[in-house]
Amino acid sequence: MGKALFITGTGTDIGKTYVTALIVKKLRDAGLNGGYYKAALSGAVRDEGGELQPGDALYVKKVAGIGEEASNLVSYIYEEAVSPHLAAKINREPINFGRVEADYRRAKEKYEYLTMEGSGGIICPLRWDESQHMVLDDLVKHLNLGVLIVADAGLGTINSAVLTIEHLRARGIPIRGIVFNNYLPQDIMQEDNARMIEEMTGVKVLAYVKKGDRDLDIRVEVLKGLYE
Repeated sequence: MGKALFITGTGTDIGKTYVTALIVKKLRDAGLNGGYYKAALSGAVRDEGGELQPGDALYVKKVAGIGEEASNLVSYIYEEAVSPHLAAKINREPINFGRVEADYRRAKEKYEYLTMEGSGGIICPLRWDESQHMVLDDLVKHLNLGVLIVADAGLGTINSAVLTIEHLRARGIPIRGIVFNNYLPQDIMQEDNARMIEEMTGVKVLAYVKKGDRDLDIRVEVLKGLYE
């Protein structure tokens, strides 16, 4: 069985999928068997035949060159661009975490380095009904995963990053580091953001991703070391 790493964001639409694709690409470009998995995806669009298409998985598959059907990379796909727990309620298709765990284990057996992408931020509800309450951090803890945090490099990131880190620590979830997305080199505020987050939390910013980057600026050996 391979090793795995969970990717979360400090919020929604901060480029988590973009960074995840670069991570998997980096591994595969180095000749490593890198794979991708996501438990639940909402906001999917339909193709000409009316079938829902898992956009995040399709993007990672294309960028990283994963030769597998996108449907094998995601367990639950919802059309509505809302939190998975609400999309599940709308569609009357609640997430079965036995299925998620089985899909995750299957992917972990197939790939040497499995990158699991979350939905939204770490407190994103996955299921919230009369039968079960499950938040994303519950799933991460259940699967015994370490977390790499993707944060926007711009204004407000100190607050969102520190709060995410403090929450993960309160849940006893290992933190592997931070990746800054939408980074502007020599920007005094963004450089200070990174310094302040590191000094306030002790968690390092391991990589900086600029808009349009096609490669992750991190040594492969360092990246491999984040997986367990």
